[in-house]
Amino acid sequence: MAKKISKMSKADLKAEVKRLRRRARKLLGTGGTAPAAPAVSPLAPAAMPALPPVAGVAFATGMAGVRYQGRVDVMLARLCPGTRMAGVFTRSATRAAPVLDCEEKIALPDDGQGAAIIVNAGNANAFTGAAGTAAVEAITQAVGQAVGVPGSRVFSSSTGVIGDPLPHQRITAVLDDLVTRLDPAGMADAARAIMTTDTFAKGASETVEIGGETVTIAGIAKGSGMIAPDMATMLVYLFTDARIARAPLQTLLSRLTGPTFNSITVDGDTSTSDTLLLAATGQSRAPEITDLRGKPAKDFAAALERVMLNLAHQVIRDGEGATKFVEVAVTGADNDADARKVAMAIANSPLVKTAIAGEDPNWGRVVMAVGKSGARADRDLLSIRFGDILVAEKGWRAESYTEEAGAAYMRRPELVIGVDLGLGRGKSTVWTCDLTHRYIDINADYRS
Repeated sequence: MAKKISKMSKADLKAEVKRLRRRARKLLGTGGTAPAAPAVSPLAPAAMPALPPVAGVAFATGMAGVRYQGRVDVMLARLCPGTRMAGVFTRSATRAAPVLDCEEKIALPDDGQGAAIIVNAGNANAFTGAAGTAAVEAITQAVGQAVGVPGSRVFSSSTGVIGDPLPHQRITAVLDDLVTRLDPAGMADAARAIMTTDTFAKGASETVEIGGETVTIAGIAKGSGMIAPDMATMLVYLFTDARIARAPLQTLLSRLTGPTFNSITVDGDTSTSDTLLLAATGQSRAPEITDLRGKPAKDFAAALERVMLNLAHQVIRDGEGATKFVEVAVTGADNDADARKVAMAIANSPLVKTAIAGEDPNWGRVVMAVGKSGARADRDLLSIRFGDILVAEKGWRAESYTEEAGAAYMRRPELVIGVDLGLGRGKSTVWTCDLTHRYIDINADYRS
């Protein structure tokens, strides 16, 4: 064996070690068990915030064993009669079966009925053909019967490995138990149940006063990798007791997705499963919101946006392998669209992201990203800042800039890269993280 190993190339040796590790896991009976808990992201909040109950919503979680053994991997949310639903979904051409089903259902009349949301982790039910569609039908019909709502009012989501058939019977087998344990205070547990490579559960809430009465908004999210949302993020569920018709609810959600979940990126890859659902139970005693131009609607929208942005930032803080939280703020573009092109070019650049990981103030990589973005730019009008530090201006490094100041700034866990194109009033802000070797480790072993 020693002689055989000595003749192996370094690459072949690494592959053989990986193969032997997989075989060892199978021989020991641990194949498919829950992976060891990852270290919590250094950017994680100190603790998950308390999530207040939202009148009209109850949650339950359980162990279905969809992929992981010995961990909670399914959550159920039951919503009271009169609940209005809004949704935004990925525009990926390879959308998962649950996404396609939700897209159809979100447009159906609600007729004042209740609703339910069922989510599993470990298997995305994506690229699973007719079997995936059948699995969604079986799950949503079973959930509908269990909670007393039509299957057309059951919204399902799946997250995890792409391309494996979803063992839906494992989910339907635990439904009766889930229903008996539905709890209005169970939102935080629901956030933990939908995690995959996440290192911490994500939740946020706000209250707002409308007409002298309190309206509550709370939400949970999962997402860590494959994050470059296209009309949503990985999985996000928002709940409010506000009284608001479905049309304005959908308008608000679609409008607020742009500056929140559509302005984050971990790795530039858009998931097949991106789903954002908002449920308004109408249980608050506050007046109904009917006109989006009025103060009540504007106050509600502001609170909703704060919850959405909070969750979006938490996704970035849990980016796979992330050690830096990075804001990219672009101003002075010809228009907002050009500003966004530049911001995303910087945020998605592997060269920029690896420089940040190495705490290297390589501002030339920012220049490169601006130039490749496709937006109009003029070298001699461009300025770059790291936080408050002026790095470059007028087509050259700023006279006041020192490499020592840049290096010291890059050691911070939270960074701001500012670019002003000097052309107009267009602006855009996006958020990203660095790219470390840990990202490779996580994704190289994701299926194995």
